[in-house]
Amino acid sequence: MSTVQGAAGGKLAWWESRRTRDTILRSISYVVVIAGAVVLTVPFLWMLSSSLKPAHAVFASPPEWIPDPVMWRNYVDAWTAMPFTRFLINTVFIIALGLSGELLSCTVVAYGFARYRFPGRNVLFIILLSTMMLPYVVTLIPTFLIWRTLGLINTFDPLVIGAIFAWGPFHIFLLRQFMLTVPVEMEEAAIVDGAHTMQRFAYIMIPLIRPALLAVGVFTFQAFWNDFLGPLIYLNDMSKYTMNLGIYFFMGGPAEAPQWHWLMAMSTMLALPVLVLFFLAQRYFIEGLTVTGLKG
Repeated sequence: MSTVQGAAGGKLAWWESRRTRDTILRSISYVVVIAGAVVLTVPFLWMLSSSLKPAHAVFASPPEWIPDPVMWRNYVDAWTAMPFTRFLINTVFIIALGLSGELLSCTVVAYGFARYRFPGRNVLFIILLSTMMLPYVVTLIPTFLIWRTLGLINTFDPLVIGAIFAWGPFHIFLLRQFMLTVPVEMEEAAIVDGAHTMQRFAYIMIPLIRPALLAVGVFTFQAFWNDFLGPLIYLNDMSKYTMNLGIYFFMGGPAEAPQWHWLMAMSTMLALPVLVLFFLAQRYFIEGLTVTGLKG
């Protein structure tokens, strides 16, 4: 009897110690996550606070986190200081073309890698993934020379044509991995019912990979929305500038001081659409990223 009680007591003590250890580790994890969130949130809060201050109070020391007075007019003044309505139309036009082209082309290519077997498929897929290791600046000059030779400088073509031809190897990888989790038997049943390739692709595969498509859409939207280097290199006419090029004018010049309060106001406006999109699509976005690692 004493032996049984001793074993039960030892098991209970082990369970208590394990639960205590798990609680401590979980608490440490929460502290680390909260600390990281604070570090990442402070710059955004400073940007938001500075966007509501007069110009002379942006770099006041010590910093005033709550502006007094609150200058809501900074947003109106910043928007009207440059033709941001035209810049916004240009940006939305580029995003619409690039996003639709990227989703369509990457989905088709990923479907080919996921469902079709052809000679050299794995080698070609490895070569495709290896292009992710090339920094953007390495291909910058050759790409510029190609577009200049084609006479497409100062047009939107260099910014969106690449998306139509599946220039996102990571997006192809993400979609392909998600497609591999879809049972092949579902498409085989559709073949028995007489469905051809496009029907299987459109009515079976596309609805089942919506989380991955949404994740790719968020990534693509963010890339086009935040793109500064591409428009800076290829666009020369102000009537074709994007939002990111527009706010650069607030940095001032050799004879002008930077308009930091307007710069922070427009930067806040640029950050909000991405934040709203992420929070609205967060559940599907996380699902699209996690499921892709289940099957290789």
